[in-house]
Amino acid sequence: MLGIRQLLLAVHDLSLPGDPSDDTGRGAPLSRGGRAFTRFAARLGFTGLQLGPQGETTPGDPSPYDATLFRRTTAALSLSQMVAEGSLAAEELEKAVSARPTGALLRADHRFARASADDALRASWERVRGDRAMLDRVEAFSARNASWLAPEGWFDILAALHDTGDWERWPLRDRTLMERDDEEAAQRRAELEAAGAEAIAQLRYRQMLAHEQHEHFRGEAHRLGLRLYGDLQIGIPQRDLWMFRRLLLQALRMGAPPSRTNPEGQAWGYGVLDPDRYGSGAAPGAALAFMRARADKLLDEFDGLRVDHPHGLIDPWVYDALAPSPERAVLDGARLFSSPERPSLARWAIARPEQIDFAEARHADGRVRELGDEQVQRYAVLFDALVAAAAARGLPPESLIVEVLSTQPYPVQRVLERHGLGRFRVTQKASMTDPGDVYRAENARPQDWVMVGTHDTEPLWRVADRWMATGAAAERARYLASRLIADDRERAAFARRVAWSADALARAQLADLFVGPARNVMIFFADLLGMRDVYNRPGMVSEENWSLRVPPDFEARHARAAAQGTALDLPAALALAIRARGAQFAATHRDLLRRLDEATARPE
Repeated sequence: MLGIRQLLLAVHDLSLPGDPSDDTGRGAPLSRGGRAFTRFAARLGFTGLQLGPQGETTPGDPSPYDATLFRRTTAALSLSQMVAEGSLAAEELEKAVSARPTGALLRADHRFARASADDALRASWERVRGDRAMLDRVEAFSARNASWLAPEGWFDILAALHDTGDWERWPLRDRTLMERDDEEAAQRRAELEAAGAEAIAQLRYRQMLAHEQHEHFRGEAHRLGLRLYGDLQIGIPQRDLWMFRRLLLQALRMGAPPSRTNPEGQAWGYGVLDPDRYGSGAAPGAALAFMRARADKLLDEFDGLRVDHPHGLIDPWVYDALAPSPERAVLDGARLFSSPERPSLARWAIARPEQIDFAEARHADGRVRELGDEQVQRYAVLFDALVAAAAARGLPPESLIVEVLSTQPYPVQRVLERHGLGRFRVTQKASMTDPGDVYRAENARPQDWVMVGTHDTEPLWRVADRWMATGAAAERARYLASRLIADDRERAAFARRVAWSADALARAQLADLFVGPARNVMIFFADLLGMRDVYNRPGMVSEENWSLRVPPDFEARHARAAAQGTALDLPAALALAIRARGAQFAATHRDLLRRLDEATARPE
């Protein structure tokens, strides 16, 4: 009735709640806690879950956006599910649970979760390795996924052989193994497979379990009426740089340009696909084939995708890979396909000099002023591969959720318009002094996604505290009153009430999501639950980052907080959004309004 087509709850699987009886230090979708939270989301009325990247992370960096591209993490396996299926002895689960560190139910302990999963999986392999039916399943899985599974095995063996996963420290023949197709390289791969046969067998078994558990979880979500959305991370992490090095530009790295959030930019250090290896849709080159393989795998496993930083697919911000200071180099970076004035990038320029406003900053949205349709098609080569993969599975273009934040250069805008796709409107960042600000909800288009925050922002409830402390509350409250109160005679009183309390401000900001015109709403789990702890501080690598979890007593805690006005109360927010449409609209739907009012949480 309000025009909202999708209402997604964003939660990375590491943040899923733990049940003390089977939790091993981080969230697991098929654990008791993960299943309970999924049922909770369905009962609240969400239409789907937006999960994060699910690859394997390194011990020193728990960021899912630096995780492997094809290989799934086994730290997210549910050991209780393995016990139920008979592939793990119950005492192995009990051993892992009893050793769980204090506090891991509130903050993920990635090192422990990884270690406990490794121990359990070794025991599980010993238990099943003589089971012919199980080995047939492993063999079938391995055959279907050989293109990425075989290199993963070689990498593991080489990392053990050289006592480091830093492949740049390996001998030359092993550093360049994936770049060569000669007889020597083939012989070396055969040597590795012979020497590491046991490790490869275990890797295949573990990855089969991880993929099967995901499909099991997806089936359970579907039975609850929920769609699952994956996350196509833009970064090619260090491990995958070795596997796909032949597809990458060795002299360049990808980062984030200066923006209103990060004026200094961000030196991500990600690999950049070589445009000379794109080919075309009719004759795909190796880089385009790689993009298609990523899209095919994820869209086989999910019902849609969040496309992380699509600029990196369309017109990436690149900088010198060999510069002594990456932080300084990224500030001096440029867009790969829109920099004909730079000798090192001119060969790949799509925009012509006369189409560029050189008075604008290199990262500015308006630097490229115009493009022809043929040029837009060239910018869109990699992104079109995503759309084609979705279409091949009967999914519409809007099954791709495109993370465009404060920066939308003209080439990115044109490619998204080509497919009718919208951008993100992060309303906690909206300027109260600029009516045209991109983050204000009233400036959204129907195809856009509106949200109060993301995994990269502070929780709304914490931000509202700051609005109160800095004196910004009154202006924010007046703005929200203009959005939520149809009768202008009542707006001033509403604004005064809201400006008095950080919690009231947060509730009004959440209700604003449902007023329109955006048809798609996403809510991060911390904003739903009224949490004030930070999940991720961008640009920081630490054990604390990427660790915040849904508390084990989330359902009771949410009910209590909603009744107290310190968490999102969906019925109350929807009722306020309906009344914001005016008296006539509210009168037309008075029966529903009555039911929503009755369902609104009340203090006990």
